[in-house]
Amino acid sequence: MQTGKKARCQRCRLHAELCLCDQCPQLTLRTRVVVLMHAQEFDKPSNTGRLASLCLPNSELRLRGIYKGPPLSLDGLVDEEYETWMLCLTERSEELTPELVASARKPVRLLVPDGTWAQASRLSSQLARKLPPSVRHVKLGLGAPSEYRLRTEHLAEGLATFEAIARALGFLEGPVVQAQLEALFRVMTDRVLYMRGKLGAEEVRGGVPRK
Repeated sequence: MQTGKKARCQRCRLHAELCLCDQCPQLTLRTRVVVLMHAQEFDKPSNTGRLASLCLPNSELRLRGIYKGPPLSLDGLVDEEYETWMLCLTERSEELTPELVASARKPVRLLVPDGTWAQASRLSSQLARKLPPSVRHVKLGLGAPSEYRLRTEHLAEGLATFEAIARALGFLEGPVVQAQLEALFRVMTDRVLYMRGKLGAEEVRGGVPRK
C-alpha cells in the first residue's frame, strides 16, 4: 500500500478500504488486449485502462511518455501468432461487426491507446506510421451513451478506455464477457465518486465494503 493521507491499493489505485481487486473477474480469452497507457495516467484512480490487466490474465500494459525514460517499445506487437488490430479513429478504421470478427483467421491482439482524448489520438497517429500496414484499424459504432462520470467528455461517442475494451470484447468474445466487464466498471465508477464525496454509501452499486 502507498503512504499518504489515505493508503491506496497498489493495483486498482482506490483507497484501501474501497479496493475492488476481489471484484475483478478473471477472464481467460483468446483475444490479447495490450493497453498503451500514458505514464501520467498510471496513478490516477479515475484511469480505467489498468482495469484490463486486473481482469484479463492474457492482457498487457505498456507505459509511454515516461519523463526522460525509454520510448514506447513496439517489440512483439506484430507477429505470426495473432492478427494485430488497433482500436482507434483513423481514416483506415473499420467498424467492428460480427462479420469483421468472423474474417479473422487467427486470435486477435487488440492494441488500445489509453490517456486523454488528445494523448490517445496522437499515439494512434504515431502508431499508424510506425506499425506495418497489416495492422488493422478498428472502431466501435455508435452505441449506448458512456456511463463514465469521472471526467468531462465532450464527444457524444466518447468512451472510457475500459468501456471501449468491454464493447470491443463483446464482438470478439461475446456478450457475457462484455457484461462482466461492464458490471465491474459500474462498481469502480461509483466507488471513485464515493471517494470524492459525490455519492452516498447507499448510492454505490454493489455497496461500500465494510471497514
